[in-house]
Amino acid sequence: MPLPQDPGPPSNALVGHTASPLFLLVLFAAPLAADAQPPPMAARIGFLMGGSPSTSAPLIDAFQQGLRQLGYVEGRNFAVEARYAEGKSEALPGLAAELVRLKVDVIVVAAPQAIRAAKQATGTIPIVMAVLADPLESEFVASLARPGGNLTGVSALAEGYSAKWLELLKEAAPRASRVVVLSNPANPSHASFRRETQAAAKLLKVTLLFREVRDPNELEGAFAAVTKDRANALVVFPDAVAFVHRTRILDLAAKHRLPAMYPYREFVDAGGLMAYGSSLADMFRRAAPYVDKILKGAKPGNLPVEQTARFELAINMKTAKALGLTFPPTILIRADQVIE
Repeated sequence: MPLPQDPGPPSNALVGHTASPLFLLVLFAAPLAADAQPPPMAARIGFLMGGSPSTSAPLIDAFQQGLRQLGYVEGRNFAVEARYAEGKSEALPGLAAELVRLKVDVIVVAAPQAIRAAKQATGTIPIVMAVLADPLESEFVASLARPGGNLTGVSALAEGYSAKWLELLKEAAPRASRVVVLSNPANPSHASFRRETQAAAKLLKVTLLFREVRDPNELEGAFAAVTKDRANALVVFPDAVAFVHRTRILDLAAKHRLPAMYPYREFVDAGGLMAYGSSLADMFRRAAPYVDKILKGAKPGNLPVEQTARFELAINMKTAKALGLTFPPTILIRADQVIE
């Protein structure tokens, strides 16, 4: 049997030859040079925020910090398209539709109203929630392990969370017996918050006076009834309206000399008495790996929802002094942040 003819070495073959050092340098440097080039502008990340640019900036910065830890650089391999409702939930559907028209690769959302608007605007663009008390209660996901659809992300551990607001407030202000609660009926998370605080109120022998605040124009009316209702304390449920207009709420609480519990430490930083809740910045930072996985091809419906059980207690000693309150040691030793 004749042997097959030798076709001869390929034109660029190195086998059987001694390559010059210069040739090897050129050959292996070429791929390295290609790898060193900045990646193309591949990702457009949309933010649908219930707040304003100023109130949302620290949260978006925290998210971008999470991305930077994963090797992302804004302007090189991702860009941000942010839309702000300025505390007006009725603006969210239009803003969500705008992000869809821009064909962003993923939408990051926080407030329940923003999540609902984003889900109604698109069933295909991935949505990553950064802050939500209970996605199951709100019926945004099928399950935490397999959320399904185009939504996943980070949520707070909801059970027992809101009862702590009333318990800690009563511990700090023992005379609190009639507590005004600012709630937004348009926020789906507030139904479970209301049930839990009502159960806690029975045990603590506290009367709750719920006041609905859908927009900032209702704040004055909610506080106007404080004197008539003989209210002597305040609880504010987490909501974009309250977060954006927290300075106004703090001023009204101070005017009526109400010891108050707030949902986020940002209220305490601005002069509020005390706050108990998840760190918003931490939750936005935790949302970054979800976006990273989705941009690399993962399906949001297959990514389990992460529940954070870490809550921080912040107290403001200056405000306590102005109200004539003294924080008991049982609260001070548990505080994560104390403003002197």
